[in-house]
Amino acid sequence: MPSSNSIRVIATIEALKGGVVLIAGFGLLSLVHRDLHQLATQLIAHAHLNPAAKYPSIFIDAASNLTDSRLLLLSFGAAAYAALRLLESYGLFLDKAWAQVLAAGSGAIYVPIEVYEIASGPSWLSVSSLLLNLLIVAIMVRALQHRRTGKPS
Repeated sequence: MPSSNSIRVIATIEALKGGVVLIAGFGLLSLVHRDLHQLATQLIAHAHLNPAAKYPSIFIDAASNLTDSRLLLLSFGAAAYAALRLLESYGLFLDKAWAQVLAAGSGAIYVPIEVYEIASGPSWLSVSSLLLNLLIVAIMVRALQHRRTGKPS
């Protein structure tokens, strides 16, 4: 059986992911009713970048096209994602089977994307992400198998 420590580490990672995304969602909410073009221009100037250069220009254009309704939608999506991650973390800490299924599924869903990324051009980040998600899936599947067969922890 996977150690409860490994499951707690995964639960902690999921809680951290949920917390970071929740903070980002609140950050997006703080941008509602603000002049995002001016804010983006100030950020580019603060970074001492040329606003006419390719990437700073793309950033300024993207900020200019971001509406309040899109910000609210992105904030809602961030809140939903954070709630799912925090719920998963809570369930893993309580050793719930549904949380282990959720963790295995949410780890497995990224595997094809990560394999594609590696096939397109491997990087240490894409390989690390794939290995980490495969490890999480393996730990959760093993925990579920032990739960199903009734073997003691």
